Amino acid sequence: MQRIIYTLVIISLSGILMGQGIEKAQGGNFLLQNGQVYTHDKGMIGADVLIKEGMIAGLGNDLSASDATVVDCKGLEIYPGMIDAGTKLGIAEVGAVSLTQDHNEHGEYTPHMQALTAVNPSSVNIPVNRVNGVTTVLTVPSGSLFPGTAAAIDLHGYTPQQMYAGFKGVVLRFPSSGKRGRWDRRSAEDIKKDSEKKLKKLNKFWKSAKIYAGIKANNGETDYNPQMDALVGVINDNEPLLIEVNKKEDILLALSWVNKSKVNAIFTGMSEGYRVIDSLVKYKIPVITGPILNNPARSSDKYDVGYSNAGLMSKAGIKVAIRTNETENVRNLPYNAGFAATYGMGWEEAFKAVTQNAADIMGIGDKYGSIEKGKVANLFVSNGDPFETKTQIQHLFIRGWKISMESRHTLLYDEFLERDPGLNVEK
Repeated sequence: MQRIIYTLVIISLSGILMGQGIEKAQGGNFLLQNGQVYTHDKGMIGADVLIKEGMIAGLGNDLSASDATVVDCKGLEIYPGMIDAGTKLGIAEVGAVSLTQDHNEHGEYTPHMQALTAVNPSSVNIPVNRVNGVTTVLTVPSGSLFPGTAAAIDLHGYTPQQMYAGFKGVVLRFPSSGKRGRWDRRSAEDIKKDSEKKLKKLNKFWKSAKIYAGIKANNGETDYNPQMDALVGVINDNEPLLIEVNKKEDILLALSWVNKSKVNAIFTGMSEGYRVIDSLVKYKIPVITGPILNNPARSSDKYDVGYSNAGLMSKAGIKVAIRTNETENVRNLPYNAGFAATYGMGWEEAFKAVTQNAADIMGIGDKYGSIEKGKVANLFVSNGDPFETKTQIQHLFIRGWKISMESRHTLLYDEFLERDPGLNVEK
């Protein structure tokens, strides 16, 4: 009976979507004229942007192209598309329907589970979020110790492969010594024992993975083992490992583990990164932190700890990217960055944290993160500062496609703004 109900819910949702079809993206070449273009090194410059075959083909004055559609950007500002470095976008849909939740697999050791495989290109959440200038996200599985492999995706495409932005990273949720939430009634001693037990399990599994990777490196024969195969690149080829860790004590343990294991680590979460800045600087660990719009983790913390955390790490010389850790509210990425900017990070560094820094940390900075010739044409045109809620995005481009500004939200707004009840009710 439950399965039947789930099926009916999904059919109903499909009907709603078909009735609210989003206008298709427009392909071709485009010439953006008369706008102010934001560059990381020079700030705003008056320039034209030429988009050809999905790439930025030119940036300068008096550009022309006979085969390009002209987009007049007079009085408008052109920015590189924003990158959310930690979301569940594309792998989570309706929270109440488990069949639509593909981010949390069963099992403690599932590094071979690919987030990219589970991405739903037709998710209603994608148009809702990209119309705020977010063009690329890192979609990250959640769950136990090794929940899977995250993937960077552009927010346009018919298949996950078309959306793939060139980065994958195995996720490790480092054993936590903190409470799991307000409902957690474990004693401090029990929490410590659980953390130590999980760390022993991690080390045992990692030892087995290293032995397996060593056999592979020497062209040895092994039994089919997708769990271990997923970690071979991390161990042998220095591929990045995304380590989710937050508490000060756990971060210090994770730093020690990384140093001992000699892995190419990216730390994610890092809500208490400001408490271990010297250690992070010493080991040169890049950080993906957020959400910035968050409450303090400790009752003794100041109200603005979450807002200032990213700025404190950035000012110390740590490369910082910002994430929302959201699904439906990825569209709030610019406002997370705006709070980080206000509370010590500064506007320029905060914008880098959602563009170039995010791309660099994922190893795709040569193609993403800024408006430069030869980079992927992910950009947006707005009527003001993207960190301000009053700003409206006028045009959006992803891989050179001119994306419709429609979403489920705009369609519902238009529908109910001019609603007709369709009922003849006698007074």
